[in-house]
Amino acid sequence: MFSTVCTLVKYPRSRPSRCPAPVTTALEGPSSPAPQPSPISSQWSCISVRPATPASSRIHLCVLWSSGYLGIAYYNTSDSTIYFMPDAPDHESLQLLQRVLDEIDPQSVVTSAKQDENMTRFLGKLASQEHREPKRPEIILLPSVDFGLEISKQRLLSGNYSFIPDSMTTTEKILFLSSIIPFDCLLTVRALGGLLKFLGRRRIGVELEDYNVSIPILGFKKFALTHLVSIDQDTYSVLQIFKSEPHPSVYKVASGLKEGLSLFGILNRCRCKWGEKLLSLSRRRAQAPDAQAQWPRPMGPAAPRHVGSSRTGARTRVPCMAGGLPTTAPPGKPRLWFTRPTQDLEELNSRLDVIQFFLLPQNLDMAQMLHRLLGHIKNVPLILKRMKLSHTKVSDWQVLYKTVYSALGLRDACRSLPQSIQLFRDIAQEFSDDLHHIASLIGKVVDFEGSLAENRFTVLPNIDPEIDEKKRRLTGLPSFLTEVARKELENLDPRIPSCSVIYIPLIGFLLCIPRLPSMVETSDFEIEGLDFMFLSEEKLHYRSARTKELDALLGDLHCDIRDQETLLMYQLQCQVLARAAVLTQVLDLASRLDVLLALASAARDYGYSRPRYSPRLLGVRIQNGRHPLMELCARTFVPNSAECGGYKGRVKVITGPNSSGKSIYLKQVGLITFMALVGSFVPAEEAEIGAVDAIFTRIHSCESISLGLSTFMIDLNQQVAKAVNNATERSLVLIDEFGKGTNTVDGLALLAAVIRHWLALGPTCPHIFVATNFLSLIQLQLLPQGPLVQYLTMETCEDGNDLVFFYQVCEGVANASHASHTAAQAGLPEKLVARGKEVSDLICSGKPIKPVKELLKEKQMENCQMLVDKFLKLDLEDPSLDLDIFMRQEVLPAAATIL
Repeated sequence: MFSTVCTLVKYPRSRPSRCPAPVTTALEGPSSPAPQPSPISSQWSCISVRPATPASSRIHLCVLWSSGYLGIAYYNTSDSTIYFMPDAPDHESLQLLQRVLDEIDPQSVVTSAKQDENMTRFLGKLASQEHREPKRPEIILLPSVDFGLEISKQRLLSGNYSFIPDSMTTTEKILFLSSIIPFDCLLTVRALGGLLKFLGRRRIGVELEDYNVSIPILGFKKFALTHLVSIDQDTYSVLQIFKSEPHPSVYKVASGLKEGLSLFGILNRCRCKWGEKLLSLSRRRAQAPDAQAQWPRPMGPAAPRHVGSSRTGARTRVPCMAGGLPTTAPPGKPRLWFTRPTQDLEELNSRLDVIQFFLLPQNLDMAQMLHRLLGHIKNVPLILKRMKLSHTKVSDWQVLYKTVYSALGLRDACRSLPQSIQLFRDIAQEFSDDLHHIASLIGKVVDFEGSLAENRFTVLPNIDPEIDEKKRRLTGLPSFLTEVARKELENLDPRIPSCSVIYIPLIGFLLCIPRLPSMVETSDFEIEGLDFMFLSEEKLHYRSARTKELDALLGDLHCDIRDQETLLMYQLQCQVLARAAVLTQVLDLASRLDVLLALASAARDYGYSRPRYSPRLLGVRIQNGRHPLMELCARTFVPNSAECGGYKGRVKVITGPNSSGKSIYLKQVGLITFMALVGSFVPAEEAEIGAVDAIFTRIHSCESISLGLSTFMIDLNQQVAKAVNNATERSLVLIDEFGKGTNTVDGLALLAAVIRHWLALGPTCPHIFVATNFLSLIQLQLLPQGPLVQYLTMETCEDGNDLVFFYQVCEGVANASHASHTAAQAGLPEKLVARGKEVSDLICSGKPIKPVKELLKEKQMENCQMLVDKFLKLDLEDPSLDLDIFMRQEVLPAAATIL
């Protein structure tokens, strides 16, 4: 048996010269005594401890949580490899972190000592789980300075890694690591830096070695939890899944962004904000440079999938079943579908069942009615948070009342729908009678009209007799005070024309008289029998004997009523908070229904069809697919089919003229696959999706060119490097115009090398679509022959001097790029097009290229004129003029260009 002890050790401010590991060890054996905690002088805090595990299989996890996102990295001593997961959104309850802990079972969890209450609560709960299986990890808190962004980058770039050749320069090392580590994911970079700090302090793996022996790190690999599809940020950008653009409004042009033409933009027809968040947690975050679209996979018995780079080049490929393993998340928890594509067939088919139900003509009215109800589902968590802080507004009660009654309407509607569909059954069952109880309480207690008029919480009549009596007295107070004022006027100086009795909360009843012209000084305000209070708006306010009697008799009615109504509001809040669980469930299931209604509406308008899923198909089959965005912009769109499954044709090399549709075809395949993995209907006659675990996309983008040629090429090469390092046999890789922008020979050689690398993998080669204008790749037979390679082209037809594009993919190889025709269609002058064609023919025939004589003569005349102008401007009487310098610097260089 193992015995464990939970200890809590604070770290001192001073840094010791050598930091012993803050570990409470456990001895194995039936007679082993319980270990005793020893005093530790280090920077770390040890909250909990777990039994020691074999050194060959220890995992040390580092995690950071900030603004709803997690950065995760861990070190596995069995293969001396660091694994990381790019920045991933997570719920406040940190469900993603819990799933990571359950799946990788770390021995220790390293995090920053500066954390928000969510992480602190999670770590405290984790440390208190005495009977947790697997056993509790050791939780270590490091100072927040150890997780600094710049410090972490320096640790990563200056590390001594055995898988990086010593011959690499500093710049080459940075480029190499940038192709593996997502430096744009700031939380992940900070987690990696903190993990390296922890490993160096603990001397993991080299505890008994000298300090000049570094921690063995044999590679960096990206990992993902089982069953979700890995999609990098480049894919989200180039496929236009998200696209933000400046807001056209002059009031928002400085800071506002709106969704442009994107897949999210055409599918987002959600009526409530929570439905939009379920469709995509934060589209701005997904597009930001420091965001990544990597999500955890639902829980299952399979081990996590690791993909990455190491010195040996080995990649771990753990079989990932595409079958429907259930998720451990509650049935209604948002799964953020666009940023979390899944392979869970049960989950995908359940979504498609709902969409297909609402696409039936007889269910259109029901869909519209549900959508109207969903428009009243508001931000319930914010209201509940305000209730906990007693900061509830009048509008919050209105919103909550409408939300609850709309939820009851959804429940009643779903009870009349087929209960064979899981979502309808969940809404009918989970929307319990607690909702009716909440709605009844709010409707019977809150006076919405009175609350809006007074801008505070007020209650309806017949709720509290005491409040009703005080309100009755307060209502009859004006006529009573008029009578009191009449009696007061009889006792006042005849010079005072009028008076009134007013009530001021917290002050009481006062006698108010106008200021007379004779009342100039403060001493003139004194009136016998009255106590002067203050002057306001040329009116004097006094206390009289009668107003004092009113204070004693009636008291502070207004404040008493407010206090009692506030107490009732507090009691009502307690009733609502006691049933907060059902409100959270309402939000989860309603947002899910909202998204599926939005997808059904888009599928109905655009003519999408239901995809099928095949666990045995390692790839995709698409029949007459369409680009969901391009078909909205073009008058006519030619559909195309695609198939990549099995052993044959895993690498498809697509050639054809410029502007013939190659890039659109690649994006079309990627978008249809993505939509199917989200659980949406797709723009195709038929689509069958197999086990796709990742989508990597590198497609030429004009926006990237503006960054400069060198940056552009580095960026694109790193995108391909990520695909080479991370793709598995279940990955879909889309590559367009690779090698463009650099030397033709270098670009061609690099493209051939990348494709040959994948072909050498044989049956484990990813599914690759490559579009290229390098016809020499085929003409020079740079790729090996075999069933893995399939050549496709875009069908064209030459009609005299014209070239007709059919935008249809067919088998074969293009015989020419037809660049001159494309340039002419783009509007270039005929002379330039003719000259370009002439130079191309000379290069192909191996003949020298001679300059155009007419252009040469024009240039010579311009140079001569410039030289004449210099001589005419010359002042020979200027004593500072040096003719020798003028001849050497001005005349001779100009003469060389002329001659």
